[in-house]
Parts: sequence; structure tokens; C-alpha cells
Amino acid sequence: MTTHDIIIIGGGPGGYVAAIRAAQLGLNVACIEKDKALGGTCLRVGCIPSKAMLESSERFYEAGNEFKKHGVLIGELKLDLAAMLKRKDATVNAITKGVDGLFKKNNVTRYEGTGTITGQGKVRVGDQDLNCQHIIIATGSMPSTIPGIEFGNGVGTSTEALGYDEVPQHLVVIGAGVIGLELGSVWNRLGSKVTVLEYLDHILPGMDRELSNDALKVFKKQGLEFKLSSKVTGAKGGKKACVVSVDGAEDITCDKVLVAVGRRPNTEGLGLENIGLATNKRGQIEVNAHYETAVSGVCAIGDVIPGVMLAHKAEEEGIACVEHIATGAGHVNYDAIPGVVYTHPEVASVGRTEEQLKEAGVEYNVGKFNYIANGRARAMGETTGWVKMLADKHTDRVLGVHILGARAGDLIAECAVAIEFSASAEDIARSSHAHPSLAECVKEAALACIGRVIHM
Repeated sequence: MTTHDIIIIGGGPGGYVAAIRAAQLGLNVACIEKDKALGGTCLRVGCIPSKAMLESSERFYEAGNEFKKHGVLIGELKLDLAAMLKRKDATVNAITKGVDGLFKKNNVTRYEGTGTITGQGKVRVGDQDLNCQHIIIATGSMPSTIPGIEFGNGVGTSTEALGYDEVPQHLVVIGAGVIGLELGSVWNRLGSKVTVLEYLDHILPGMDRELSNDALKVFKKQGLEFKLSSKVTGAKGGKKACVVSVDGAEDITCDKVLVAVGRRPNTEGLGLENIGLATNKRGQIEVNAHYETAVSGVCAIGDVIPGVMLAHKAEEEGIACVEHIATGAGHVNYDAIPGVVYTHPEVASVGRTEEQLKEAGVEYNVGKFNYIANGRARAMGETTGWVKMLADKHTDRVLGVHILGARAGDLIAECAVAIEFSASAEDIARSSHAHPSLAECVKEAALACIGRVIHM
């Protein structure tokens, strides 16, 4: 029977990063992944392919609508969807091979198959029985659904929406979260009529309300149709069309339906019952501050535990978990975990929202700076959006930053570092930012927090 120090079940962002870090720390590590390609949902049918499609669709849209403003004239514009999908697949394949190479470089043993916990420190994969001191569950999540949804015949999840063989004439998206808005944006740019149905009265649940409200206005201008406060009661596909039923409203007929109502932990078939480990009401595995479960020697990270479901969160948890196993120390600051929506313009957030600060009774200052007042944004023709910084009224410590605008996903990194190191708004304001750059919007928002904004 083969023995390892750590066996990680799941080769997604949390699992494979934890495996590499554990190997760097000198541990004998194995990672079990049921799919041939490493990287999990994020890399294979999530984060990476969706960003590839977002990039391609954005360039297609710009060629047809923005190039003339820059003096770039082209002939008849045509879409080669097959080539676009081929590029997406090639991007995914290159990165999955890269992860496989990292395993080999770091001497991580990889097992292909489904891992089942059979007892304390025992895992079975295929016909192999493995022993270990520590098990880390990193099996990620799968798409959620709602009652009345019948998958098939044009009704599917993000997996299917990443590979439509033709542009739908009318796409209905159920759910106005990150996945629904990103993929809705893709097909809108490529020519689909996109209708987004959302149960709540706002989009992007959990984000700063001003951010989500202004993002909604931008997406509507781009042509996406929104029906908020809509309770979907059913969706059914067919040979000619799909039909979506909404409580209190007429049925909607369309070509494709994307169900994007969230994700749920993937814990089925793990053999948790063999070690007496139960999940909570949401199907999540409860852990302590060091990602240890109620069963000694068993840890869990990523989408299977409570918290936001983000690839980079899972990565940080994986590193903290194995570092605690190896060294006794490991920590994640959840206030410094950014969230990004890769639409155009992008939407990014880190730290606490205004709603959360008000609920907690925290007094704060607001500093806001509009992209339209930034020289680089003007030169790029990307003047939509703003940066909003929230700082403690008494200490000036940065508590949250929310950005709507071009490259918000890159700009938010500076803000995450500021929160991680307990920086003040004045710290950011006094740091030199290159001119002309979009990063100056962050600096100016920080200046606005302390009443010294320069360019607006």
C-alpha cells in the first residue's frame, strides 16, 4: 500500500496549488483528480475559457463599433465562431498542460480517478488503496439549479454556454451574478438578444449596492435586457425553441437558456460517512481557522467550505492549510480577497461595502473619483466608471474599495495589498502613481477620502 504525507482530493485551483506548496515544504504529496486534465472547473470550463471568450467577443465588438473612432477602417466584418471556440480550447489546453508540468517539476504524485475516503488516513482511487497522515478535500463545486428546470435541448449551464455551435438569436440567462453577466455579455457582443432574469431586485448580489446599480445602467446601455424581481418557475427545451416560465408574467420563448443561479459544494461520493464527517444544511464542510474538519487529519478548502466561491480564495486557503500542517502557521485575511466581474467595463471589489459598514455601525469616509477625469482613460476612450474608496473615519484605514471601469480587475490588486497591510487612504494618496495611468484613479479616490482630490 502506497503512503503519502498528504493526499489532496481535487486538482482544481485550491487542490493543485496546495499540492505544489506542500511539495515545496518537503512533504510527500499526492493529488487525485477524476478528469484527465488538471485545473478543475475554473481552468477547464470556468474562469479561463470564459475569459478567452470575453476577450475574443470584446475584440469582435470593438472591430465593428469602436475602430472607426481610432481611424482604423476595415472591410466587411465577419464572425468565425468555430475559430473563436478553437482559440478558447487551445488556451485551456495550454494551461492544463502547464499545471501537469508543475506537478512533475515539484514531484507531486498524480492519480487519475475518483478519490473516496475509506477510513482514517485511507483513500481509495480506482483499485489502489493509499495511506496518508493528512487528507485535504478540495473537490470544488457544481452548478446549482432551481425547481422546474429541465436540462437538455438548449437548456444548460455555463459549460454548455461556453460552446454554443452558433450564436443564439435569443438567449435567456437565469441569474444576474458573475457567471450570468459575463457569459451574457459574450453572446450579446456576438449578436444575441440577451434577457437576464433575476430573483432579487438588483444584480451582482453581495457587491456594493452603488456599484451594482451603476453597473446595471451600463449593461442596459449595451443592450442587455433585465427583468429583476422575477421568480423563474420552470425552463424547458425543445427541438425548435426553449420556454422559460416566470411567476406572474408571460412565458419567454428563446433559443437557448443559461442557468446561472450559483454553485453548490461537490461532496457526493467522497465517503465522508466512512469517517463520520457530516456536511451542514448547505452541503458545506465546516472547518476551523486552520481548515481542519471535525475529524482529525482531514482538512477542507475552497468551494466545499463556507465562504465565497472564488478560485483565488481556494488557492490562498490551500497554501495556508498546508503551511499550517508543515510549520504550524498559516492564515488568510478574507477582507483582502478581491472579487472581479470580467465584463466590459469590469467590476471589482475588495473589503467591505457601504451596506456592511452601516450595518456594523462603523463610521467611514468616502472618496470617489470618476474615470472621465483621468487622462489615460480619456486617451483610451474608456471614460465610463469610477473608483470608490471607503476609509475608517477615525483611523483612515482602508476598509473597502469598489471599482467600475476599464481594467478594474487589475487596479483592485493595489487595494487588496493596502487592506492586507492595514494601509490608510493617505498612504495610498502619498504614493506616486505613474502618469498617465488608470491607477491614478485609485490615488485620486484616496485623496478624496482625505479631502484633497486634485483632478476633479
